[in-house]
Amino acid sequence: MTGPMDRLRAAAARREAAGLRRALRPRTPDHDGLLDLASNDYLGLARHERIVEAAVRATREWGAGSTGSRLVTGSTRLHAELEDRLAAFAGASRALVFSSGYLANLAAVAALGRDGLIVSDAGNHASIVDACRLSRSRVVVTPHGDAEAVAKVLAERDEEHALVVTDAVFSVDGDVAPLRALHEAAVRHGALLVVDEAHALGVVGDHGRGAAHAAGLAGRPDVVRTVTLSKSLGSQGGAVLGAPEVIGTLVDTGRSFIFDTGLAPGCAGAALAALDLLEASPGLPARARERARELAALARGLGLETADPAAAVVPVVLGPPRLALAAAALCADHGVRVGCFRPPSVPQGRACLRLTARADLRSDDLVVVRGALTAVAEMTKGPGRGWDR
Repeated sequence: MTGPMDRLRAAAARREAAGLRRALRPRTPDHDGLLDLASNDYLGLARHERIVEAAVRATREWGAGSTGSRLVTGSTRLHAELEDRLAAFAGASRALVFSSGYLANLAAVAALGRDGLIVSDAGNHASIVDACRLSRSRVVVTPHGDAEAVAKVLAERDEEHALVVTDAVFSVDGDVAPLRALHEAAVRHGALLVVDEAHALGVVGDHGRGAAHAAGLAGRPDVVRTVTLSKSLGSQGGAVLGAPEVIGTLVDTGRSFIFDTGLAPGCAGAALAALDLLEASPGLPARARERARELAALARGLGLETADPAAAVVPVVLGPPRLALAAAALCADHGVRVGCFRPPSVPQGRACLRLTARADLRSDDLVVVRGALTAVAEMTKGPGRGWDR
């Protein structure tokens, strides 16, 4: 019989051989002197003076932590103000704040889809996948972005109720879901549509109000949105936006809401300040999208495989995990920090670099990026180095 540590070591060795080991790499405040194209700080607000100062003020007034779950002592007037502001900004009836976007997805999908049918896009984020598993529902995964396949599954179901769930902007490929077509399918077959706006809020649509708002679906009672505060808003936390009946259900039954400590007050204060800044600077979302298009054009011009970005995410597909790892290290050597996505985060054979645009990128930053991507392009065209081993 193999001992537990032997089993874990053997599994780690197999991941090492496949180029799938992960490691924590603590960074300095300035990203080790590298140009940051790896974080989700799409609007460049995480270190903005007004955002940081708001976090400090809230921490001094309310303390470092919320001190309890939202239903005990973890709901402050600051949380209530943030929920009102988020709902107003995104055009929703109500909002409910969580300590992370991951937990917001767990609550929304698992509670609203319980004991029914859940139809999930093949490209959905891991938090949605985990929520589907927790829901005790039958789950059908449909091809990426295929609204007709979703409609077919809904039409053939035996379950009384159903839920359709999709990312708004997909976290690796950077494309946007066909939200209007998905909503039409959901309405036709009596289903609820849940849209994860994590990579859309602050970047897509008028003032960055999100993809559902841009599609004309904001405020619809049969559309539920989840958002994160940790990307465009430069803070931490998440929220669910929806009708009063939806929010009431999550307060009563959402396990990741009921049993988790509330969001730290400093994060709530920072998110409120970010909403103020976003409303006062309506050009920020368009600037982030423009920078993303420029990054994609750089990659495409060098012969690298990429996509037309709908928001701030720009993938550079390389294929084998070891090649993606080597390319990320090469980018760092040339002064640029990029994301490196390998299975199971992406399908086999689709390991990639993920570049994330920021509204505050300058023209001279793009010159540095060009140098890094040029080196990657040259490496991919050189003789093979056993990337697939």
